[in-house]
Amino acid sequence: MSDELISILVLVVVFVIATTRSINMGALSFAAAFGVGELVADFSADHIFAGFPGDLFVVLVGVTYLFALARANGTTDWLVHASIRMVGGRVALIPWVMFAISGVLTAIGAVSPAAVAIVAPLALSFAARYRISPLLMGAMVVHGAQGGGFSPISIYGSIVNGIVDREKLPGNEVTLFLASLVVNLIIAAVVFVVCGGLKLPRTAVAAAEERADGAGEAPADAEGRLTPARIATLSALVVLVVAVLAFDLDAGLTSITLAVALSVFWPDHGKKAVNEVTWPTVLLICGVLTYVGVLDEMGTIDYAGKAVSDIGIPLLAALLLCYIGAIVSAFASSVGIMGALIPLAVPFLAQGDIGAVGMIAALAVSATVVDVSPFSTNGALVLANAPDVDRDRFFRQLMVYGGIMVVAVPPVVWLALVVPGLG
Repeated sequence: MSDELISILVLVVVFVIATTRSINMGALSFAAAFGVGELVADFSADHIFAGFPGDLFVVLVGVTYLFALARANGTTDWLVHASIRMVGGRVALIPWVMFAISGVLTAIGAVSPAAVAIVAPLALSFAARYRISPLLMGAMVVHGAQGGGFSPISIYGSIVNGIVDREKLPGNEVTLFLASLVVNLIIAAVVFVVCGGLKLPRTAVAAAEERADGAGEAPADAEGRLTPARIATLSALVVLVVAVLAFDLDAGLTSITLAVALSVFWPDHGKKAVNEVTWPTVLLICGVLTYVGVLDEMGTIDYAGKAVSDIGIPLLAALLLCYIGAIVSAFASSVGIMGALIPLAVPFLAQGDIGAVGMIAALAVSATVVDVSPFSTNGALVLANAPDVDRDRFFRQLMVYGGIMVVAVPPVVWLALVVPGLG
């Protein structure tokens, strides 16, 4: 048995054990990375640690730390009520507002995880306050970010269009952008209906407020005061947005720096916030991605991609490449996967049997729509920032939802974009 197949089987075993024995999958994945890396691939410990997602670790800790502070001093409650007032008390509109904000941020140049890091904590705080499904709200934020993610001036769009130019393939920036926008918009609409969006108040917020008050939460007027701590926190959130969008600073490092600054002046809030950082989630995500890094270094991903590209039936190979993009991207960098898969598709695209424009758009959508997976950066941010939830149950919901996206989206975009021969 090849080393690549062994590494894939170990990943399956990790999933089975984590599911049946309730062991943190991140801890299992670290053990798997050590075992496969040392015994199978003959990697050194430094080589194995090279796959540790240090940037994602800081993003998860920094963003959850900052917004835990915002929850501790009541800033998120104040923002939730301000949002309600902006839409005239129509709770049902808020998920779509969050979808639109995320989409605009990525369309004008924000990296998708940065947009989700900014919008998700507020959106999920709102969901907790008004009994909205956290899965609904998290999905709306992520799909909004991906919907705008391939505009001609966006990060994702620029990267994919650059790869197309480098490989001398025909491309269409508008088709790429609209394909992602339409698919994510349709998925968001379906999720909105399935997860109870039609039952949310569309005329007034009174019913939701009564439920909240009945549960012992503070009434709306108690959230309307701007204390010094809240003013400072609101200023910190503005600084975060400007730093990430205007100056391209790292969202995680910026968040943790702002959180530390706030904690210096309000240490009680800071102490409480540190305890609310979702450390089991951090372990889970970092462990899984470290093992995925070992797989990447072993060549397992390239091994699967090349095996598919050697198939003599172009349409079938195109569908399988979309599936590989979706599956691997659920655990790794979406852009990185596209950067690997598009060149793999070049040989049969050059034959003219497959339209390059449709194929590239299908790969891009397949590799990004699955970012609701709790193992991706966006899904991890949603999981880590959801307050007042059964985190294990929410993790399973995100994993199932991500699995549905992996299974259902590739054949749909294949039929819509590849089979007609666009490009």
